[in-house]
Amino acid sequence: MRIAIAGFQHETNTFAPTMTKYEDFVMTDSWPGLLRGDMVMSETCGMNLPITGAIKSAEAFTDSNQGRPIDLIPLLWCSAEPGGYVSDDAFDRIAGMICDGIAASGQIDGIYLDLHGAMVTASHFDGEAELLRRIRAVAGDNIPIAISLDLHANVTHEMVNYANLITIYRTYPHLDMAATGGRAMDGLLHILSGAQIASGFRQIPFLIPLPAQYTGADPCLTIYQHILQISSDHGSFAEWAMGFSASDIPDCGPSVLAYAPTSERADAMVADICDRIMAAEADFDPMLIDPKPAVQIALNNTSARPVVLADVQDNPGAGGSGDTTGLLKALYSADADGVVYGVICDPDFTQIAHQAGIGAQVKTALGGKSGVANDTPFEAEFIIHALHDGIFTYTGEMYGGGIAEIGRACLVSPVGAADIKIVVSTYRTQCLDQCFFTSFGIDLTATRIIALKSTVHFRADFESLASQIIHVAAPGLFECRLERLPYQHLRGGMRWGK
Repeated sequence: MRIAIAGFQHETNTFAPTMTKYEDFVMTDSWPGLLRGDMVMSETCGMNLPITGAIKSAEAFTDSNQGRPIDLIPLLWCSAEPGGYVSDDAFDRIAGMICDGIAASGQIDGIYLDLHGAMVTASHFDGEAELLRRIRAVAGDNIPIAISLDLHANVTHEMVNYANLITIYRTYPHLDMAATGGRAMDGLLHILSGAQIASGFRQIPFLIPLPAQYTGADPCLTIYQHILQISSDHGSFAEWAMGFSASDIPDCGPSVLAYAPTSERADAMVADICDRIMAAEADFDPMLIDPKPAVQIALNNTSARPVVLADVQDNPGAGGSGDTTGLLKALYSADADGVVYGVICDPDFTQIAHQAGIGAQVKTALGGKSGVANDTPFEAEFIIHALHDGIFTYTGEMYGGGIAEIGRACLVSPVGAADIKIVVSTYRTQCLDQCFFTSFGIDLTATRIIALKSTVHFRADFESLASQIIHVAAPGLFECRLERLPYQHLRGGMRWGK
């Protein structure tokens, strides 16, 4: 069997002001840059990525079925840091490479795609469906296509119609990315073996803020436990996408998918899960606290373990600029001590710091330069504790073993502050791994407050350290109080906010 594999990932925040360009997909960041041909397999090997899991499942099938080896045809894999609309140039070029690769592959039996599910381009609300449409135009309607999607996917009827099978992450933080890709490949091989599957699909009529999508606690925990329970029933399985609220498109929001031997069974599974989600609507609470009271709660905490303040609305992993200063100013004004804060993106600041050198003091502005409403730079004199080349090795469960390239970085403190150490980077990055602090020699167990720019992913590596976690609603491009967003394109009947 000959199976073409490719990946094209982007999570689009339509409220972010900067267009996502082709160069953003080429650049290496927390994940590899654009990969072609055999590099798709060699450069993703060992990473927690869907395409890695798909490759492993194909290899396992080959090992256990020596008479039916699988010939994987790697075409392309790329991703870009979440941000604004994907430019037409970027989308057309990358989609063209994938389609051209399929056309040049000769006879193929199936296609696996590692996608996100919340890509919005300058010309298409539904980037994934448009990609699938173009692939179908090349491959035809008879070649089965399996795709894996992010838990935050905004799944559409067009995606379901173009793809024979869709799998979706079931954990947030996303610890099961590789497993989800493997599940998609297993499903594709099941179809190629001659199995007949039917699908059911329904969209949920309300939005879920991302901080409330944490799968380690209710209401999500209990619902996912039920999904796992019924997914082991006679070859049937269900998937729940919780949606990406920062994509202002008609199909924004949660949805439920199911696959089963019969459409009746698939529809029944979808109805069952949707009923449970609908009943829990009031429980999807992001539990946001403004910066000043959040800092005061942290300072009043008497535990020997640190408090984590999550700057959830300036998460680069959701399209945030990574440079807002609202929480930092609240910490400084409260004269907080024992604080580490990261990662603030400011290429001008890192350049100044590297030119000045370790031990130098510089008076300049930090952050607040991306034009976010109600946010301004933090003006102070800073002492430079350490400099870094910006290449960090992840150590946590989510990305462990992978490499983050965030440009030149530094560790600084405002002069005169009790004790606030800040990690500053050249490129945007979500602070979801302890390596961004420990690489500077910081002992996180000895800190009082850990402030970081992430929404939920940080929990995979920081939750075990924390005595308390607080979601802070400082200004940012990723608004989590959904009633404040100027939605224009949501479909009729959608609900959001309180």
